[in-house]
Amino acid sequence: MSSSATADAPARRRFPFWAQVLVGLAAGVLLGFVARTFTLGWLTETMATVGTIFVQLLRVLVVPLVLTALIVSITQLRKVTNAARLAVQTLLWFAITAAVSVVIGIAIGLLTNPGASASIGTDGAKAVATQGSWLDFLKSLVPGNILGLEVSSKATETAGGIAVTSSLSFNVLQLVVIGIALGAAALAAGAQAAPFISFTESVLEVSQKLVWWVIKLAPIGSAALIGKAVASYGWDLLAPLGVFAVDVYLGCALVLFGLYPLLLKLNGLSVRRFFAGAWEAIVFAFVSRSSIGTLPLTQSAAIDKLGVPREYASFAVPLGATTKMDGCAAIYPALAAITVAQLFGIQLNLTHYLLIAFVAVVGSAATAGLTGAVVMLTLTLSTLGLPLEGVGLLLAIDPILDMARTATNVAGQALVPMIVAKRNGLLDEDVYNGNSSVADSEGRRELTGASA
Repeated sequence: MSSSATADAPARRRFPFWAQVLVGLAAGVLLGFVARTFTLGWLTETMATVGTIFVQLLRVLVVPLVLTALIVSITQLRKVTNAARLAVQTLLWFAITAAVSVVIGIAIGLLTNPGASASIGTDGAKAVATQGSWLDFLKSLVPGNILGLEVSSKATETAGGIAVTSSLSFNVLQLVVIGIALGAAALAAGAQAAPFISFTESVLEVSQKLVWWVIKLAPIGSAALIGKAVASYGWDLLAPLGVFAVDVYLGCALVLFGLYPLLLKLNGLSVRRFFAGAWEAIVFAFVSRSSIGTLPLTQSAAIDKLGVPREYASFAVPLGATTKMDGCAAIYPALAAITVAQLFGIQLNLTHYLLIAFVAVVGSAATAGLTGAVVMLTLTLSTLGLPLEGVGLLLAIDPILDMARTATNVAGQALVPMIVAKRNGLLDEDVYNGNSSVADSEGRRELTGASA
């Protein structure tokens, strides 16, 4: 470890990053309360602008980060013994935790009847523009171009005529497909692909460094995001859907602090050490509402604090950041579907609940690690034949709910690779138990020599 890193270590211990973020959250809550109490529009607008800039900085780095992370992770699998077995087990554990999470969501919904308790009308409900169906999901798997970029145009009427504005966006699911395909092709090409792999690894390092710089702004970004949320979403807006909002947070808490600790105990792992290692990533996910934006923190935690071998973590964590969504794709759609059905007076039966579970386990990639879960929710409602107009009724408080959902997502994305590594004899338990420094973790054992 360098002398500069050693000199910086005491400062980090005195005021760790997660504590800085929590201070930012507290400051944001206070600013939001002041802005709402005294109707300070300029303060609300300032916080909204700062928060938007922070999220945009994360989003602009998503394309190079996800694409290169997946390519490198696939090529790293050549160093892993039984790589296919590890990949299958990772996906299996993704499915198991999603299935249990959706059952928790359904159980809470049946016990509390969130739609029946809601004081909100359905007369003015309109279907949202962004929707998802199984056909849309299948079509979205096929990339439109090499970067998964999409151009959308919107026409608005102005005093001078019709103004057309175009915006550039990206499809993260297509990025996943492209990254896996390029990584597999690089493996198949053998030695001739070495320059491509080396270049991709360099781009990944640069992208991660840029993201780390943005992440350092998290205390400011968190203050702005939570402050804007408090100023905009008072109890008067939450109250009509109060039971639903409480249910979402309760479901996420049961998964985060109930299901995950149980899995840790069943696999002989310390619950306290897991949360100590993953806490920074969980807190940042709560603030940023982006699994992909949290990816560098999640991967760093998995490798340097939780003892997951780098070669395996480089594959499993990016895959989880785009497909592993216990909060957004399991708990939330289950509760939202029950709420919408009750709002519109539709009786759900056993078949409906089985379909909710099926969508949660199979369709979670539709959320693709971005903020919000509209596509996943519309996919669930359309599969059940429920009115898509119900989505619009829930969107008003979605940012508040998304914080808990994303924190749950990221915790699961760190948990599953750790469990798979443990079950395959690959987990460095000295690192996990805090008996080895970050510098020592750089020299942890290679996967090729580990037992399967």
